[in-house]
Amino acid sequence: QVQFVESGGGLVQPGGSLRLSCAVSRSIFNFYNMAWYRQTAVNQRELVATVTRGGSSDYADSVKGRFTISRDNTKNTIYLQMNSLRPEVTAVYYCNTYVIPQTYWGQGAQVTVSS
Repeated sequence: QVQFVESGGGLVQPGGSLRLSCAVSRSIFNFYNMAWYRQTAVNQRELVATVTRGGSSDYADSVKGRFTISRDNTKNTIYLQMNSLRPEVTAVYYCNTYVIPQTYWGQGAQVTVSS
């Protein structure tokens, strides 16, 4: 069963912007707080941003002020607006539930920041 489908990744120059989307199965979306995570080839998966069912958000210190997480309850979709991108945010980005992720992850969205 498909639970998370991430999209919107790509190659962008430093200082640029990207908007990631994640379509979530309704059976999950309506009942859980959600989050964006990211993983690089050398690092463990880490938490980037969270959004509660009510829309309250929180961020890792490294992205505060530059990333914005949101959710559209009518579309069962969460978003991650990423601005002022830096090379160090290059990673595969995943969405999943928060605090405890579901067992199965989506394919992720590759974000590459490079000149």
